[in-house]
This record gives sequence, structure tokens and C-alpha cells, in this order.
Amino acid sequence: MSSIHVDLLGTETRFIDTGRYRTRIITVDNDKEPLILLHGGGGHAETYSRNLIALSKFCRPIAIDFIWHGMSSAPVYSDKGPDEDGNWLDQFTDQVLDLMDHLGIEKAAIEGESLGGWIAYDMAVYHPERTSKVILNTTWGMSLDPSKVHEGDADLDALRETSVNALLNPSRDLLRKRLEWLMPLGGVTDELVELRHALWTIPQTNTALIEYYKRLFAPNIGQFYFNEDEIKRISCPTLVLWTDKNPIHGEDAADRLAEIIPGAKKHIMRGCAHWPQWERPEEHDEVVGAFMQG
Repeated sequence: MSSIHVDLLGTETRFIDTGRYRTRIITVDNDKEPLILLHGGGGHAETYSRNLIALSKFCRPIAIDFIWHGMSSAPVYSDKGPDEDGNWLDQFTDQVLDLMDHLGIEKAAIEGESLGGWIAYDMAVYHPERTSKVILNTTWGMSLDPSKVHEGDADLDALRETSVNALLNPSRDLLRKRLEWLMPLGGVTDELVELRHALWTIPQTNTALIEYYKRLFAPNIGQFYFNEDEIKRISCPTLVLWTDKNPIHGEDAADRLAEIIPGAKKHIMRGCAHWPQWERPEEHDEVVGAFMQG
């Protein structure tokens, strides 16, 4: 059976303190094109633990803990509104740019899963000079034409319930239930539950994530979403990487994204839900590797 520890043999984990943010990264250093790997809400760098070594054949993979997540720092949340620069979602992007500056990376490819995809949109749309390619992996944070794309409200309610319950009472049973929302077809291991338990019970992280989900499910969250006119502005090479069992946004969302982003490529992974890079790592790495080389 695969284990996170074995999967990460050959990688390096370190903390990057820029004075602005302290970011935990897991990386394979080489001279290839950087690929920054952004996890989903509540996640951590090990979301990509099954991919780093394989991806290092094609690029320089850098998986991070977002601020307020994992073992990265927890700065004060911004209370600026959705139309103001420097709001709390902009803080994630600022962390990525700050890390790139510190590592001397002028331009990088970005893969974002779920919340990470929300930040990938921001990088590609508003920081194109820093973004060489973008991989939109079962992304969230976008508002698509409702006549063409159905959004699963019941899935969203389930995410809210399982996330908040697991944070308020981070028992292993509730954490497993939260992870099984991500991977209802299987794939949740005891080791992953233990890792999530270890991270979600860090007092700073637990407090920060409770606030994160409070903001994520606020009534005005839709005002922070990227609309189609913004998404159409993506000009770098784009891969829409989706699954056939993704909660909230199904294949119709992938179809629409591929339709409106100029030149975008699309790949649907079958038999996967919301963590395709974990559920089917070989397929994920083959598709992403080919995209990076292309």
C-alpha cells in the first residue's frame, strides 16, 4: 500500500519565511519550469504527495500550505470588500507572489484544485506576467452561465456541514467523513485521516480554518467569484482538468470553461471525484506532464 512518507522520499520539505508570510513547501528542486501546486480549502501540501516525484520528470513541482492552512502562518484576515484590492482572497494570491519573489521565480505554471483553482484564476487573469501556464483542477470560485452549467446546492450544503462539524470537533470519525466528501468513491486512508487530524488540531490552524469557512459560506461570497468575462481574459496555455464525479460542479462546468478560455485543452478523469491527483495519480501526472512539456 502506498504511504505518504514513501511517496515523499526524494522530496524536500521546508519553511520559507519572507517576513510577510511563513509558508511550508514540499518540493523537488531542479532546473525545470516551476509548477506551483495549490490545494483546496482545508487542505495542505500533501494533497499532491502522490505526484511530486513523477511530476519532477517534467517540471519543478512546489506544493504549498496556503496561509491559514496546514503549518503555514495565519495572518490577520482582511475585511476589505470583494471590489477592493487586498481582500481576504487576494491574500492567498499575495502569498503565492511573495513566495515566488523570495525563491527568485519570475514566472511559474500554476495548478489549482478547488480553492487553489480560485487562486489560479486570479494569477492567470490579474497576474499574467507571472503565470506561464494554468491547470484548472476541479476548480471553485467561478460564476458560469446558469443556462449551461448546473451547480449542486446539496453538495455545497454537505461541504459546509462536514467541514464545520469536523473543525468544531476534530474527531477521526468526523474527519474521515469530511475526506469522504472529497473522495466518495474511495481513496481515504487511515494515514490521511491521521495527517488531517494532526493538522486540524494545531490551535492556530483550527482557529484560522473556522474563520475561513465562516467567510467561505458568507451570504456575499458570490461577489468574490470570477465571472465569465474575467475568465475569458486568460491568455496563457490552459488545461481544464476535471472528473466525472466532481461535487458541486460537474462536467458541464469543464465544458463551459474549455469553451470560453481561448485555446484551452480539456481532460476528464473517469472514476474520480474532487481529489483526482490523489485518486488517480498516474493519469493525473501523465496528463499534467504532457501539458507542461507542450
